[in-house]
Amino acid sequence: MSDAKRHHEVVSASDTLLIRRQTLLPGEATHWHRDVCRRFSVVVRGDRLKLEFRDGSAPIEIRTYPGEAGWDDPEPRLHRAVNVGATVLEEVVAFHLDRPGIDPQPGE
Repeated sequence: MSDAKRHHEVVSASDTLLIRRQTLLPGEATHWHRDVCRRFSVVVRGDRLKLEFRDGSAPIEIRTYPGEAGWDDPEPRLHRAVNVGATVLEEVVAFHLDRPGIDPQPGE
């Protein structure tokens, strides 16, 4: 099973909306990717996440908490999320697709 498939599962999908449940164990990272569409995320569990950027930009560490929710705009820089917390990080993400069939987080 690929890294990307291991970290997320599709909850629901339509032409313009993709909802995923995404999980990372402590120390795990997502694949390197870009975010190409606007999304709404809800943290189910987890306490810390770090975004690392392939271009060498300073990483961003984010404290998270269950129930935290919010909108994120597209991020064109190649990056990955790393669970730097002590517990499993789980979130539900609704990707608002610009057109049917696009991958909202394409890899390198």
